[in-house]
Formats: sequence, structure tokens, C-alpha cells
Amino acid sequence: MAIKIYRPTSAGRRGMTGHSFDEITRSKPEKSLLAPLKSTGGRSRGRVSVRHRGGGHKRRYRRIDFKRDKYDVPGRIDSIEYDPNRTARIALVVYADGEKRYIVAPLGLGVGSRIVSGDRVDIRPGNAMPIRSIPLGTMVHNIELHRGKGAQLVRSAGTQAQLLAKEGKYAQIRLPSGEVRRILMENMATIGQVGNTDHGNIKLGKAGRKRWMGRRPTVRGSAMDPASHPHGGGEGKAPIGMKHPKTPWGKPALGYKTRRRKDTDKFIVRRRSKKRRG
Repeated sequence: MAIKIYRPTSAGRRGMTGHSFDEITRSKPEKSLLAPLKSTGGRSRGRVSVRHRGGGHKRRYRRIDFKRDKYDVPGRIDSIEYDPNRTARIALVVYADGEKRYIVAPLGLGVGSRIVSGDRVDIRPGNAMPIRSIPLGTMVHNIELHRGKGAQLVRSAGTQAQLLAKEGKYAQIRLPSGEVRRILMENMATIGQVGNTDHGNIKLGKAGRKRWMGRRPTVRGSAMDPASHPHGGGEGKAPIGMKHPKTPWGKPALGYKTRRRKDTDKFIVRRRSKKRRG
């Protein structure tokens, strides 16, 4: 996938880049796989539960087959499409029995490619199988955490995980974050890397483009008054002025551990790698 660089015809265009959409082969989605998508504006029962949400372009949801439970029925890729609800591209699969389904499009999959799900299938991008049937060292995506629930891990554009080891009924998989996690070998995973690998290199260029995505402005706490934020107030540009940074509600922020699922700690072999601070 190539990145499109805009000419600096205005201040907003300067430094802006976008997708070239060369891989897209169909502009209108499959109607039978669409569903309505209601905008909440970040509100639950009329009150803001998630800040900085609202507006944005109207979208319709594309039903994605994350379960890949159509075993041993070959399918052909009919089109590669844009999905406004995710960073990855989606592929329309037409199976031998005539059924159509959307899947997350892996890298290297094109129109006319063949895919299949099953216990013993070829190790090719787009094919899905239980982790126990996948050779060690293989790159995978769309990984299930619970058998039959559908893929929950490694679904974003350009991501991939690596199968490191198998021991007992569990496999060890290194996730894109660097975390090594134990996952049941009966769970399904898809071979290959998620496509649209250049997504992380796109520069929006202007605030309005973020508003199209339904993201509203974020204001620094230090720019507020003391009644609105613990960091607010003071004369001039004052520092935070307290031992630890706080959220707007006075809770610790920036590095404070918020993980509550201690019952799943036994599945984490190695914590995710810490990002370097420049």
C-alpha cells in the first residue's frame, strides 16, 4: 500500500498524508452484511461516560467473520474493501456454497485468492486453523481467547503475533506489544499479518480530519482552572505542582497500574515491553 502526499496548498495540507487506496477494488459494501450503527456521542443514559467523543461521519457496521467456523469449505476473495470502523481493510469472501462473509484482509491476499478454515489446511495467509495445527514460528493474527467466541487479539492494521512454543494444552504467543501469553491450543488463529501496514505512517495534518472520525478536542489539565482539574490554576504556565499527575477526578495518572484481572495473570508469561522515553 502506498501513501499519498498532498501538495501544501494550505496550512492544513502542509505535512498531510493519506491512503492511496490502491488495494481497494470495490467502493460499495455488500448490503446483506451491513448493520446500522448508532452514534452515542460518548454518552450513557445522557451523561458523558467517555470524553472527547461526538460528531463524525455517519457509518454503517460491516459484519466481520471473526469465528471462521465454516470448516473445510473453500472460499474465493471477491473484493478488498474499505471499512470505516477499523484500521484494517476487509475482504469479501464468496464460499463454494454461495455464502458471503467479510474477513479482516491479511497482507498478500488479493482478488481471486483462495482461503479455507479447518484442522489441516495449508499454511498460507488468510487460512484459519486451531493453534495446535500451526507450526512454531508462524506469524498469525485474529487470535481467539475463548474457543468459539471469535478473534479478540491482533486485529489492527499491520499487526502480527508469533507462535513461540507449545506445552501441554497451552501455546505461548508473542503479541505485538511484546507480551508473551499462554493461549489454549484449541483456539483459532489466522495465518499471516494484517494488511494496510502503512496505517501508522499517516499524518492527519489538521484538527478537522480528526473531527470527521468522531474525536472532539482534548484540553490539557494545566490549561484549566483549579475547579475543573487538579493541574489547573496558578499564575502563568505553572507546573503540575504535586507529587504525582492526576486525572480530572483526582485519581493517579501516567504510569499508575489499573489492571484488575488478577485471575488471568497466570496466562501472562512475560509482561509487555516498556516503551523507551526519549
